[in-house]
Amino acid sequence: MASRRGRALDGVLLLDKPEGLSSNHALQRARRILDARKAGHTGTLDPFATGLMVLCFGEATKFSGAMFHADKRYTATLALGEETDSGDCTGLPVAFPGQEPGRVVDEAELRDVLRRFVGRISQVPPMYSALKRDGKPLYEYAREGVTLEREPREVHIYELELVSMQGRAATIDVRCSKGTYIRTLAQDIGRALGCGAHLTALRRTSTAGFGLEQAWTLEALESLDDPASALLAADKMLEDLDAVTLDAAAASRFMQGRKQSAAAVGASGSTDKVRVYDPQGKFLGTARREDGWLQPDRLISFKETT
Repeated sequence: MASRRGRALDGVLLLDKPEGLSSNHALQRARRILDARKAGHTGTLDPFATGLMVLCFGEATKFSGAMFHADKRYTATLALGEETDSGDCTGLPVAFPGQEPGRVVDEAELRDVLRRFVGRISQVPPMYSALKRDGKPLYEYAREGVTLEREPREVHIYELELVSMQGRAATIDVRCSKGTYIRTLAQDIGRALGCGAHLTALRRTSTAGFGLEQAWTLEALESLDDPASALLAADKMLEDLDAVTLDAAAASRFMQGRKQSAAAVGASGSTDKVRVYDPQGKFLGTARREDGWLQPDRLISFKETT
C-alpha cells in the first residue's frame, strides 16, 4: 500500500471490476479515486475475469473476514473442444488422457453432464492459482514449468444451469461455495464430455447478499462529484447477524471492551456473533455470545474517523 495518507474514509464499495486488471490494481485505482487512506478487498478475481468485488475502506476492513467465506455466483463461458494449461483463455492448449479430438457435443449431453456436478464435489486446485507451497504461489511454479501435487478439496455447487449454447461456446450460471475454482469446474466438465473445455469469460454476479446491479464501474465512480458517496456502511456486510441495541451505559461498557450479561442487555437471538448499536442506532461493532455473556469482538474506532 502507498504511504500517502489520503482521507480517513469508512465503508464498503461494490466495484464492477473490468477485464485486464488484477484485483489489487482495481482496488488501488478505486482507492485513488476516493483518495482513501486505508483499503482492502475481500476476494480476488483473475485479471481476465470481470464483475463484483467487495472493497472495504477504513474501519470496514475490520469486518471483512466473513466475506471470504461467502457463497458466490458467476456467469461463465466455456469453449468446448480444447483444454488449456491454465484452464482459461490465457493458457496454451494441452491434451488429457481419454480426450476425443473433434468430438461434437450437443445441448442435451451438456445438460446431462452439468447435472453431475451439482452438490458436493471434489476439486484439485489449479496450478495457476494463488495457493502457496513453501511460501511461493503455485502460479509462479506453473510459469516455471513445474507441476506439483495438490490435495483435492471439497466444494459445493448449489446451482449449475446452462444459459445458452452456440456451437462450441456454452454459457453457464454457477452458484457455489467459497473456494470453488470455476476454471477447474470448466476443465472437469470438458473432461466428462470427452472433448475438453476452458473458460473464455468469467463474470462474478453476486456474493454475500450483494449483487452486480449494485456495483459501480471505475468510470462511473470517477464521474461522481464526491466518489465517497458510493460507499455503503460497514454493517451492510453483517446483515445476516442478529442486531443488538444497547442503552447508553451498556454501550459505554461495550466500547471499553468489557463483557456483559447477554440477558441483562437483551442480547438474545440465534447467531453466535451479533451487530451492536448504541441508542441512536450508531453501529459500534460486533460481539460474540459466549456462555451467557456478550463479549466485544471488533469495535469501531471513532477517533480514526474524525
